[in-house]
Amino acid sequence: MADNLSEALKKLKITTTDSTADSLEGCLDCLLQALAQNKFMRNPCVDAALIPPLVQLLNCKDQEILLQTGRALGNICYDSHTLQSQLINMGVIPTLVKLLGIHCQNAALMEMCLVAFGNLAELESSKEQFAYTNVAEELVKLFKKQIEHDKKEMIFEVLAPLAENDVIKLQLVEAGLVECLLEIVQNTVDSDKEEDIAELKTSSDLMVLLLLGDESMQKLFEGGKGSVFQRVLSWIPSNSHQLQLAGALAIANFARNDGNCIHMVDNGIVQKLMDLLDRHVENGNVTVQHAALSALRNLAIPVVNKAKMLSAGVAEAVLKFLRSEMPPVQFKLLGTLRMLIDAQAEAAEQLGKNVKLVERLVEWCEAKDHAGVMGESNRLLSALIRHSKSKDVIRTIVQSGGIKHLVTMATSEHVIMQNEALVALALIAALELGTAEKDLENAQLVQILHRLLSDDRSAPEIKYNSMVLICALIGSEPLQKEVQSMAFLEVVSKLRSHENKTVAQQASLTEQRLAVES
Repeated sequence: MADNLSEALKKLKITTTDSTADSLEGCLDCLLQALAQNKFMRNPCVDAALIPPLVQLLNCKDQEILLQTGRALGNICYDSHTLQSQLINMGVIPTLVKLLGIHCQNAALMEMCLVAFGNLAELESSKEQFAYTNVAEELVKLFKKQIEHDKKEMIFEVLAPLAENDVIKLQLVEAGLVECLLEIVQNTVDSDKEEDIAELKTSSDLMVLLLLGDESMQKLFEGGKGSVFQRVLSWIPSNSHQLQLAGALAIANFARNDGNCIHMVDNGIVQKLMDLLDRHVENGNVTVQHAALSALRNLAIPVVNKAKMLSAGVAEAVLKFLRSEMPPVQFKLLGTLRMLIDAQAEAAEQLGKNVKLVERLVEWCEAKDHAGVMGESNRLLSALIRHSKSKDVIRTIVQSGGIKHLVTMATSEHVIMQNEALVALALIAALELGTAEKDLENAQLVQILHRLLSDDRSAPEIKYNSMVLICALIGSEPLQKEVQSMAFLEVVSKLRSHENKTVAQQASLTEQRLAVES
């Protein structure tokens, strides 16, 4: 076999420059047979520098030679990112796109091009090259002509990786892919055929993917009046879980800027999402729960939407999922509540006095296997205090065992979480120090504050809030003794010359306060 291949390689290198179509076909056929029988034969092909002449053959007009050449290159470069990158660098992508446009009537050549696109599109570098071609237009044109499920599936397999690129997303939208996808959804939604169910899923998933691009999403939103946006809205009350999921994810994607969010809340989307959630409370579909909560969380980001959503009963709708044992649902539930209570004192107080909620938060603060849930639980616990500034909320959190988690949060690797914890702890110290005193002592807060102030890597806001907290803590006799025993004066006096003026000023005030109390 090796001898046959060697002979074929010699002939092929000669014939690519000067030969008849028949001899080329014969050599290519021999090469394909050798590669089919032994995948290790591709190394001799590479060593013989066969790839460049094969790439040149893609400019040939003979359809049979094009087909054989494409297959040979596919076999040689299959499953090798290095060789595929070499093809990309040699400009094979524009050539293949051009071939697809010219020979779209040739089923075998069309299939060869699609298989090549599918393989090459896995490489990130290929997407940039594809974006400079008219591949979107060619694929959509081809897609519209297909009737057979298998052919559509083959095009879908190329569209999905290409649509990960934002430029190509927009090109596909402009080429009319969305209309094709919506038509497939309409034609398959009531079918129970396996292939129709598969097409429904692929089409709606691809639709959601197209909405991940900012430009493509905004183009389809059309100020909330676009026909595509309206069609997607109709998916939410559907009886198909797949369409409910896609509809909720689409809304979450449309809700990526304040203008869109405000428009959607003003036009009743919140009630649709709450109705959807209501259908999935008991033994519901977890992916639909997650998607609907994602959409509500995004919609709650603009300040003007928070009060409207709270009035609509979103907090109560979300709390129904407090019993969920699914981390993705827990994570989105926490994020939604945190967004809703931002600067909403009344809502923060109401939720902060909800013992079941606070106890669940304290439980999730220990979910070490799920860092996202643990982090969001801590942040919500802090937010309930910061936004309510309520003694009742603080007492509920103390009684539920939440103080130790806020103290631990102050040591987080994320500055924003450290800061949120310190502000919440300062409010606890200012409003309910007597109630929280023992828990603060047991959690070794004073030692942690000493460490934060001594650490040169601590951000200015961390140093500032640590000193504010120290000043509040010395109102407690046992905590004051701890502060005095740890030589805080020395650490604080060094901070008077800190480059940040706010930190330096607070250091002077803290030093005076500590000196008076010592």
